[in-house]
Order: sequence, then structure tokens, then C-alpha cells
Amino acid sequence: MATGRGRLLQLQWRGLQAPRLPLGVGSAPGRTGFRNGPCIRYAAGCATLKQHARRERHCERASADCSVSLDSFIWIRIYSTAFSPKRSNWKVNSVEKTAVTMNLLSVEDKEAGYWKKEYIAKQIASVKAALAQVLKPVNPYTGLPVKTKEALRKSGLGWVIILKEKSGKEYMMEHVDLSVNDSSVTVVWYGKNWPLLATLSTLDLCGVTPVFMDRSKTPMKNGPRWHSLIAKYNLSNLTASTMFGCDRLIRIFCLNPGLLVGLWKREEELAFVMANLHFHHLVERSTLGSATIPYELPPHSPLLDDNPEYGLHGYQLHVDMHSGGIFYLCGTFRNLFTKKGYIENGYAKLIVISFKNNTEHLPLIGKVGLSWRTDIFDGCIKSCSIMDITLLDEYGKPFWCFSSPVCMRSSPRPSDGPNFLGQTYYVDYMDSEGKVHVQLVWIEETEEYFIVNLVLYLSIAKINHWFGTKY
Repeated sequence: MATGRGRLLQLQWRGLQAPRLPLGVGSAPGRTGFRNGPCIRYAAGCATLKQHARRERHCERASADCSVSLDSFIWIRIYSTAFSPKRSNWKVNSVEKTAVTMNLLSVEDKEAGYWKKEYIAKQIASVKAALAQVLKPVNPYTGLPVKTKEALRKSGLGWVIILKEKSGKEYMMEHVDLSVNDSSVTVVWYGKNWPLLATLSTLDLCGVTPVFMDRSKTPMKNGPRWHSLIAKYNLSNLTASTMFGCDRLIRIFCLNPGLLVGLWKREEELAFVMANLHFHHLVERSTLGSATIPYELPPHSPLLDDNPEYGLHGYQLHVDMHSGGIFYLCGTFRNLFTKKGYIENGYAKLIVISFKNNTEHLPLIGKVGLSWRTDIFDGCIKSCSIMDITLLDEYGKPFWCFSSPVCMRSSPRPSDGPNFLGQTYYVDYMDSEGKVHVQLVWIEETEEYFIVNLVLYLSIAKINHWFGTKY
């Protein structure tokens, strides 16, 4: 490699040192007549000028080619260091070794940028393979990878938001705070230098990982990073949407999936942004997409069964309600089922906690509220929290997962349920795969909320797609 670079530099130097003839040199010796002399000298001068111009262009091309080649050499050096067959964590056979050697020898035959693209592509494949091994063991209790936290640490994964103005100008912000929960991650951004809300059009949420990655070392903080788009949100009409909750300082708005935006009440400007990310495929979504295209999940192949109610039974639900590291609810419900008669308006009704069975009713622990903070103030918005849902199918595979802000709203007493001594509330959530409906009662004597009804409504389209059925 050093020999090749030296040869290129030597060629360039020779080009720069090539003799340059003065004007007029090249006329035939001994010819000095009036008729021929000036014409011959003029023609020779033109020829010399053309030769000089050609050599100037040759030198410029040589200089440019040398610059490109040097850049290629830098990237092939990075590539060969990272993916050398001699590295202990790479096992390659003699054919692969020969292929690598031939690739290195043919560096000059590759177009500009080839080795940079090769490095990034192979680095992504390397990270994907390494993370696949880390994420392989699954917790039978949650159906999620056991070592998600380890995968987050090893990958050097972080998250950024990119705020885009209507003019096209962009602002990228690094996350300030991060908390890892039982089945989700909560990421928060705040600061003093937010752009004006009225100028913003969209917000991109991206995972970022180091391009130069050595699994034996701590990831670099300030090096180049790979961006993987997770979700894009529209901020154009944020204040026109329904307010999610408020306290004396801020108002909060929820954007699906799982984004919470806090605005100062007085200025109507950004105070903080909070993203809630479920563990299910989180590492893949945060590392394997591109800056403009989210990671696409692999196609699902249903396991067929001739059971007449296949896909309607054997579910397991794990639900958390939390905020700021405090858990108000943490429950697991097994052997859940529904029936064909419970299918209505495109949804299958799955009763988790029934009105009529008092033994199933559960309390929420502590004072429910959504904690927030900035670099100046902090607070807690009553009756709001983060809900994490992990629904497994009968094979223990994640069927429906989300992490999203939710808020309790006051509701009239249910007409088809028992009469409770206390104010009733409800929590609703909905996305393309299903709905969650929770009903609670406030017990004044003990100052706590009790869940008296919890129902999931599963999309029949999702059930048919997942199980290959035709309900």
C-alpha cells in the first residue's frame, strides 16, 4: 500500500518537473529567411503553447487523481484494519483471505468512494451480526431479549432529534437524559436554544451509532456516526391539536408513536421533548435504518393451524405504568382468550380485568403523575404516565408492543357495571394494531386508584396477517 502511494506521488512529481520549453524553441536550425522565419517561429510557439496547456491539464488531473487516491488509501487502511483476516474476532478461510488480498491490490481500479462505502456497509453488517448474538436469548416472562441493555451499551447507541424549519434549515439535538425501564427506554431533550416553534415543520427521531466501531473499546463520542430514522413527526399544527395535560408551567402534547412535546405556557415555545421507545426491535430500528428510511422489519411467516379458533387464545400480557423511574403498575396476565362472538367492528375483544370479578381488580401504587424537567425547572403532571404494553401470542412471540404517554380522564359511572363508591376515570390508547381501554375508580379512604376494567381490542386485520386466518 505504501509502495502504491509512493508511486502515485512520484508520478505526480515527475509531471510537475517535466521540462517546459520557452516560446519560439523548436524552429528548424539554420532557417532565418524573412518569409519562413517568423511563420516557423509562430507555428512552433503555438505548438509549444498547446503542449504546455496539455501538460498543465495533465498535472491538474494528476493532482486531483492523487488526492482521490490518497482518500481511497485512507479508507482502505481503515477497512483493512477493521476487517483484516488476522483479527482474532474474525474467522475466515483461505478463499476469503485471498479475496481480501486481491481487493487490496486492486485499490486503484475502484471508483472514488468505493472503500468508504464498503467499510460502512460491512461495518453495519458486522454490528448487525454482533447484536444478533447478544439479542438471541429471550426472556420467557416478557418475550423480549434478555440482554437489551447490554446491546445498547455495546453498540454505543444514542438518540438525536432533528428539528427542520419550513425554510429547510435543520437543528440536531443530542439527548440530555435517558432512563432504561423494564421493557422500554425513555429519552429526553431539553435546553435553552430551541428554534421558534412557529418556524418548525417536522421532527425526525433517529438512533445514532459510531461509524468507527471497535467492540473491544468504548465507542468514540465525537466521531462520525450512522443515523437510523425511527419516526418522523409533524410539528406544523402542534398547538391546534388536543392538549394532553398541563401544570402551572407547561402544556404537553402527544404525537404517535410515543412522542411527548412540552411547551411553556407563557411563551408557547418548546420546553422539552420526550421519546418513549419499546424494547421490541428497538436496537434494530435504531441502528439498521438510514437517515431517511426507517428499518423495515423482516416479513412475518404465519404458523398455520386447523384449530377453528386459532389466533384467539393463548395470549399473555405484560403491562407497566410508570414515570421518572417510579412504577405505578407492573402486572402479567396469562392464558387470555377471546371468541368469535366477541369480534365486532374489525376488532376482537380481549377482557383482561373484568368489572364483575372483584378479585381481579388492581391498585395503582403511589401518586400517579408524569415527571418532567428542564435545565431550569421541573414538575409533575397529575394523572398522566407512560404505559408499556407487551402482548405475546400463544408461542411466546411479541404480537403487539408499544410505549406511549397516557392520561386518566374523568368519566361517568358505567351503566353496565357495579356501583363503586368513588369517582370513575378511564384511559384510552389506540394505534393501527389495536386499542386499550382501562377504567379506574378513585378510592377516597385509601387515596388510590383501582383498575376495575382492562380490555384490549385487537385488530382482526393484524390477527389474520399474523396467524394466516380469515376471521
